[in-house]
Amino acid sequence: MSDSLARGIEAMRAQMDSRVMSYMSSCVHCGVCAEACLFYTETGDARYTPIYKTEPLRKLWRQEYTFWGKLAAGMGLCSKLTEADLAGWEELVYDGCTMCSRCSMVCPVGLDLAYLIRKVTEGLAAAGFSPPDLVEAGKRALEIGSPMGVTLTTLKATIRAQEKETGIEVPLDVEGADYLCLFSSGEIAGFPEFIGSLAKIYKAAGVSWTISSAYFEATTTGVQLGNGKLAATLVERVVAAAEKLKVKTVISPECGHAYTTIRWDAPNFIGRPLPFKVVHIMELLDELRRDGRLKTQGITDERLSYHDPCNAGRRGGVLDQPRKLLNMVAPNFVELPETGDMNWCCGGGGGVSSNERADELRLRVFSAKKRQLDAVNPTGLVTACSNCRHMLEDGLEDNEMHDIELLGITELIADHLVEGHG
Repeated sequence: MSDSLARGIEAMRAQMDSRVMSYMSSCVHCGVCAEACLFYTETGDARYTPIYKTEPLRKLWRQEYTFWGKLAAGMGLCSKLTEADLAGWEELVYDGCTMCSRCSMVCPVGLDLAYLIRKVTEGLAAAGFSPPDLVEAGKRALEIGSPMGVTLTTLKATIRAQEKETGIEVPLDVEGADYLCLFSSGEIAGFPEFIGSLAKIYKAAGVSWTISSAYFEATTTGVQLGNGKLAATLVERVVAAAEKLKVKTVISPECGHAYTTIRWDAPNFIGRPLPFKVVHIMELLDELRRDGRLKTQGITDERLSYHDPCNAGRRGGVLDQPRKLLNMVAPNFVELPETGDMNWCCGGGGGVSSNERADELRLRVFSAKKRQLDAVNPTGLVTACSNCRHMLEDGLEDNEMHDIELLGITELIADHLVEGHG
């Protein structure tokens, strides 16, 4: 057995807790999960069946943790997990699964298949079977603090530009602020107006907030890669920054997986409860709306639809809040079919967007989203995840759907904001 295979098997053994084993023994092999996965429905390739993606973990479980599996293995009646198994599943899992959890919604016995697939990536990553692009993103996150290479200098330049455009100061390193705002590199580099929009909203609502110069990145590449050690390191940086500034609440930005990681996974990664609350930006904005601190004026005549980010929506439960915000400014709002917690993924979650090798497949499976859009023909599509926004841009362009405008919900609210009432 090679050292890499030994590391991969040991990493998967480490994931074999009671929850994993319960899931493995509960699967009834019905195949219902297949029809919920856009990679299967849009390609027809049975390999993309969600439960099949867990096969390396299932194989190890059968042979080492079940009576009949141990017996068969001892008698030489089944093949052991090999390096070829891991190599064969590397592209299947990293290219063909966004861990969107839509499959988990339809499982008749309640398996969290995305959770199991994440456990598989722990073994693949430990064995050295991970996409080079994602590995490099992880290195940049560790060494620079951003998977895209966005530095503090870049952030400060973006802040200055937004301050000049809005005339509003963006607070940096303010100790004792109520809220610490994190950002994804995709927001800073791709949608810098998001920062300016937040500044406008927070000023109008009288919100005390800040950004940490020590660590501002919300994206946890270690989770996407399946590298628990890296994920723990990145999460600890968020916690350290929040503790240093003595903030009460950390705001996750429009980046879905960051929200679920920081809110629910973080205590497990660092081995202690978080000393602050974590809320998604949509939750905070809706709270401000409910309290009368977020007021808007005017409406848009556009026929808008909303794309639910998988992690924030399906896994995080942030479903009603963005719709209540949209109701403030978009009377012609129309729901997509199969929306809410059954929305179809943009195709680029779970690190797929950072994996250039997967681009062709990612754009191919955008056909699921195209069917949703074709059904209602909106003039604009709104979302609350910067990664989704980037992926939707790619998909719309690839399908020549140039009549649909892409909008960020925070920016939309800021454009209709009644300023100075707070």
